[in-house]
Amino acid sequence: MMSAIYLDNNATTRPADAVVAAMNRALREQWANPSSMHRAGQAVRREIMLARSAVAQLIGCQERELVFTSGGTESVNLAIRGSFGALPNRRIFVTSRLEHSAVRDLAEALASLDVEVVWLGNDADGLVDLEALRTLLAQRAGEVGLVSVMWVNNETGVIQPVETIGTVCREFGVRFHTDATQAVGRMAIDVAALPVDLLSFSAHKFHGPKGTGALYLRRGVQLEAQVIGGPQERGRRGGTENAAGIVGTGVAVQLAMDWLAGGGPTDLARRRDTLERGIVDTLERTAVNGLGARRIAGTSNIAFIGLEAEAILLMLSERGVCASAGAACSSGSMEPSPVLQAMGLPPEQTYGSVRFGLSRETTDDEVRRAVRIVVDVVTRLRESLAVQRP
Repeated sequence: MMSAIYLDNNATTRPADAVVAAMNRALREQWANPSSMHRAGQAVRREIMLARSAVAQLIGCQERELVFTSGGTESVNLAIRGSFGALPNRRIFVTSRLEHSAVRDLAEALASLDVEVVWLGNDADGLVDLEALRTLLAQRAGEVGLVSVMWVNNETGVIQPVETIGTVCREFGVRFHTDATQAVGRMAIDVAALPVDLLSFSAHKFHGPKGTGALYLRRGVQLEAQVIGGPQERGRRGGTENAAGIVGTGVAVQLAMDWLAGGGPTDLARRRDTLERGIVDTLERTAVNGLGARRIAGTSNIAFIGLEAEAILLMLSERGVCASAGAACSSGSMEPSPVLQAMGLPPEQTYGSVRFGLSRETTDDEVRRAVRIVVDVVTRLRESLAVQRP
């Protein structure tokens, strides 16, 4: 890993050195139970409070509006299952086929119970159909328990207009959740100024630890707890807190705020554009998926038309470049990305699409080297195919 060009940062990021140091210190010295009344326990409680304050500052909410969880998937489940538990008379769930599997698979599970799932359509760039949402809510708002649309797509980086979506939901009195796992720590967020009721995310996407995430729920929004067994997190998520993970998250948040304030996203977008131009301008039969929409800095999904992503990724790995064919949670599947399929892309494009995820640690030199390697790998694969054809 030390010599690899790591371009799979949408799957996970390297924990920052300061994060690892803080977690090591917490594990060695701050290991008491934060629910205990003695001084050792209360010292850990203070560390959790400091981390909670930092996270609240990052996304612009009140500390009491945060629930620490084990990660993005649990946060999504708490938001969605918790909403339907708190609203038993509202049995419609509105989402899209563009979501991460944490939402998409949960929707399928709810559909097998007593919840009606309505899948919003979208355009070729992966933006949801706002008019369809408005029409649906105008007709059935009283039956809708939750609308869930992810803020930033984990595969293409396409940014959904969450402010507009939330405004429509608020107009009809419907609760709105956004999966912000690829947004938090990577772009400026102020939930206090947005019509968002619930927002989920995970620390390991912005150089924090795995196994720690959070759910923002606007003050007054009621949820049915999904992890029961203690009064932690104001009774919304039971179980002794992962203190070391939360401490590490607090440090990761501080680093992310510094990066955002220093113009980090602009530099990262420049590197992503350099990567895309170097590949697309050199190789024929390539396309950037979602190019027509606003995208997060650092994410690029490129189709190498006529090839298979698996072969590209294996050769890239041999040359020291780490990338992926889509969501890490779906790796190992030979099926094309459900997200790219939902965008209506042809099979020859979906099967050959590779996701490159840059982070604030990605250097200009790594981007230049990655371009040369990708171009060489794709050229060799196409030459090999040309020889094999009769």
